[in-house]
Amino acid sequence: MSDIFIEKAIARAERAEQRNYLLLFLPALLLVLLFLGVPLGLLALQSFSEGDKFTLVHYMRIFDEAIYWRTYAETLKISALVTFLSIVMGFPIAYAAATTSRGLSSLILALVMLPFWTSVLVRTYAWLVVLQRRGIVNATLLDLGVIEQPLSLSHNFTAVLIGMLHVMIPFMVFPLYAAISKIPSELLQAGHSLGGGSFYVFRRVLLPLSLPGIFAGSVLVFILCLGFYLTPELLGGGKTIMVSSLVQRNVELYLQFGAASAVAMVLLMIVFFIFWAVDRVLPVEKVVGMR
Repeated sequence: MSDIFIEKAIARAERAEQRNYLLLFLPALLLVLLFLGVPLGLLALQSFSEGDKFTLVHYMRIFDEAIYWRTYAETLKISALVTFLSIVMGFPIAYAAATTSRGLSSLILALVMLPFWTSVLVRTYAWLVVLQRRGIVNATLLDLGVIEQPLSLSHNFTAVLIGMLHVMIPFMVFPLYAAISKIPSELLQAGHSLGGGSFYVFRRVLLPLSLPGIFAGSVLVFILCLGFYLTPELLGGGKTIMVSSLVQRNVELYLQFGAASAVAMVLLMIVFFIFWAVDRVLPVEKVVGMR
C-alpha cells in the first residue's frame, strides 16, 4: 500500500509541476499568438481574398508570371552567395578569436560587433560613398593609375552583395566562434604530431568539428538575407529586385494588398521548408547545443 501511495504522490507532484510550467509559459505563448500568430493569420486570409471574395488569383499570378519566379530566384541566389562568402570570410575571423589570447579575442569580437552599433541605413549610405563612381575606391585607383575610367561598383548586383555581406558577417562569426571554441586544442596538436599538415588537420579535424557552427550560421544568415529590403533598394539602384521589394511595389504602386500578401506567404513557406530540410539533416537541438 505504501508503494502505491508513494507512486500516486509522485504522479500528483509531476502533474502540479507541469501545470506550473504551463502557467509560466502561458504569458509568452499569448504574446506570440497576439503579435505573430494573429498578423500571420490575417496575412494568409488577405492573400486568398479579392475584395470580399475568396480567390486563388494572387497565387496563380505568382506561378504564371515570370517576374515573380525571377525575383524569387534572384533572392535565393543573393542569399546563397552571401551565406557562402560569410563562411569563407567569417571562418578565419572566428578561428583567430577562438584560438588567440583572451585580450586579443575580446578585441576581435568587439570589432565584429562594431557594425551592430550603427544603423543599417547609415552603413548602406556609407557603402554608397565608398563605391560610387567618384567614391573612395575609384578615386584611389584613379590616383594610383591602376584604372583609367571609374569602375561600376554601385547600383548593381556587386554593390548589393558587398552591402549585405557587411551586415551578415557577424551573424556567421559568432556561431562559428562558439563551435570552434569548444574544440579541444589537443585534437589539433595530435593531428599535427601524427604527421598531418595544416590543410589536412583543417580538413579532417577542425572542419568536421565546426560543422554545427557552420550549419547554424548558414541557416541564420540565409534566412535573414531572404527578407532584406533597404540594402538592395539603395545599393541595387532598382536593378536588383528582391522579394521584399516586390511586396513593397505591389502595395505602394499598385495597391494590391492581396498580391503582396501572397508573395510574402510564398516566401514564408520557403523559409519553413528550409527549416524543415535543415532539421532533417542536422536536428535543431544539436545545432544549438542542447544535445
